[in-house]
Order: sequence, then structure tokens, then C-alpha cells
Amino acid sequence: MSISLDQFERKVDQMVAICASLRSENQDLRAHVASLEAEKAALAKKIEVTAGRLESLLERLPEE
Repeated sequence: MSISLDQFERKVDQMVAICASLRSENQDLRAHVASLEAEKAALAKKIEVTAGRLESLLERLPEE
């Protein structure tokens, strides 16, 4: 056998550590995405309100 049991164990430990790191990073990224989606929704609402105000102002302008 070309790979010893100790080397195999180290490689498995490395894989487990990488998986744990990636799982943690994935959780962080999901939280960040959720935060950005909430911010996007808030900004979309502000745009909607502002567009409504602009429409109201345009309706009040005198016609030429």
C-alpha cells in the first residue's frame, strides 16, 4: 500500500476541517445574502414611495 494509515488519517482530518470551514463560510454567506435581500426590499419600497410622490407632484404642475 503506497499510503500509510497515518497519512490517510491526516488527509481525512484535513478534509473534515475543510468541510467545517466551508460550512461556516456558507452560513455566513447565507446570512449576508439575507441581509442584502432585506436591504434591497427596503430600497425598492423607498423607490416606490418616491415614485408615488413624484407622480403626485407632476399632477399638480400647471399645464402650459
